[in-house]
Amino acid sequence: MSLPLASEKRLFSPSQPRADAIPLIFAFPNEYSVGITSLGYQVVWATLALRDDVAVSRCFTDGSEPLPATPELLGFSVSWELDYVNILQTLEELEVPIWATERTDDHPLVFGGGPVLTANPEPFADFFDVVLLGDGELLLDEFIQAYQQVRQSDRQTQLQHLASVPGIYVPSLYDVSYESPSGAIRAIEPKHAAVPATVVKQTYRGNTLSTSTVVTEKAAWENIYMVEVVRSCPELCRFCLASYLTLPFRPADLDESLIPAIEKGLQVTDRIGLLGASVTQHPEFDRLLDYLNRPQFEQVRISLASVRTNTVTQKLAQTLVNHDTRSITIAVESGSERVRRIINKKLQTDEIAEAAINAKAGGLSNMKLYGMVGIPGETRDDLDQTVEMMLAVKKGAPGLRLTLGCSTFVPKAHTPFQWMGVNPDGDKRLKLLQKRLRPQGIDFRPESYKWSVIQALISRGDRRLSKLLELTRHYGDSLGSYRRAFKTLDGQLPDMEFYVHERWSCDRLLPWHHIQGPLPAKTLEQHLNEALLHAEPQLCS
Repeated sequence: MSLPLASEKRLFSPSQPRADAIPLIFAFPNEYSVGITSLGYQVVWATLALRDDVAVSRCFTDGSEPLPATPELLGFSVSWELDYVNILQTLEELEVPIWATERTDDHPLVFGGGPVLTANPEPFADFFDVVLLGDGELLLDEFIQAYQQVRQSDRQTQLQHLASVPGIYVPSLYDVSYESPSGAIRAIEPKHAAVPATVVKQTYRGNTLSTSTVVTEKAAWENIYMVEVVRSCPELCRFCLASYLTLPFRPADLDESLIPAIEKGLQVTDRIGLLGASVTQHPEFDRLLDYLNRPQFEQVRISLASVRTNTVTQKLAQTLVNHDTRSITIAVESGSERVRRIINKKLQTDEIAEAAINAKAGGLSNMKLYGMVGIPGETRDDLDQTVEMMLAVKKGAPGLRLTLGCSTFVPKAHTPFQWMGVNPDGDKRLKLLQKRLRPQGIDFRPESYKWSVIQALISRGDRRLSKLLELTRHYGDSLGSYRRAFKTLDGQLPDMEFYVHERWSCDRLLPWHHIQGPLPAKTLEQHLNEALLHAEPQLCS
């Protein structure tokens, strides 16, 4: 199926590939409307398309550009764990073996990047020849340049050379041993002396951040031009991958980067999306609001990512209303101040109520709050406090429509809670909140607990999961397929409890032990210990 390219408005001019350009397929393992809405995918595609030594073709699950007959490189941008099914499907459709060990010199090198692979590539390690760990601003050019140097060499020479580049991880060049087939990891060691024992995630530290390279009505967010206002988050909530994995916190330069980017986007659309884990904590955000409130931008529609609760001012609400937005989203996690101390959420309950009052006073009609159950140390009393908080907010801002979107805690690599497990009572806790809030007129929207379990399985998984993932796909990729696959592979890998619910000791060798994130494990352990000081005594043992 062909892509709806006629609707695209490109904000860059691709280079004309040289005759000897590298034929490269860059895939997003989902539909076009989803992939083209990914700012990371857009930026990487444009970066490749601007090089005259690369001939890049885009590929999605529902269509592609004309593809090269013999691609040398096949890349995937991975931003959601469960998209692995589409990765395997795409490989098969392109007649590329799904297992890296079965590929020959006649097959393209399969590489991947994105937050999922950067955090923990191990469950997918056997599917990829190369993984790019970190920010594309640094890695892409280094990757292409290194590949050019060994382009005519055999596959093994290519992989060994690429492994010497900082941030480029070649899984096949590492041996992983286990205490037993179903036990913990014993060691992760490079196969050759020239292969680094630790691969360091690459971090772009500049203050010119990402912006859309294409705008289209076919995107999931129709005709939106996306601007990355900040990268990372200064709050460091202890469960949050978006904070810890992308450190340090970097705001885009307002005058040199942010405003020129917005002006560029307004040449092709009247819809601007301001993105970032904590947009309103840009040090000059108030001045950005003043800029957007100029009369010439009256017809511009502004969309805003989730914002820090105590930055919801009446001025912010009025700005959003004036630009055709009626809702704002804040992340509160819990109504319990004790739980918020556990996760390092620097937020008081009265600040949540004040945010709602300011939102309504500024003219907004809806407020969505993000919550979470199953946070380590959470008790029934903490759930009661979440209910009380929501009812108090409703009473304090009558007429403001409230939605509580609620997920179950999932441990993520490179965060202080990477050692903690999913609470097996998470589903019951979601149902309890639903039972108590919906009759009170609060729109409660729980995320699936069962899929949170699968997300945790993949986020804490090791290489032994690759066989399970491939088997699950053949069983139908349903929730029951995972348990069926575990039963089939009994004795060949640990059980679901090991990966998902078990609390791991801090001296255990983690699957991502050989991958260095922004903070060392000892620092993350210190942050965990600080969290446990506020938790129940049994969690501190």
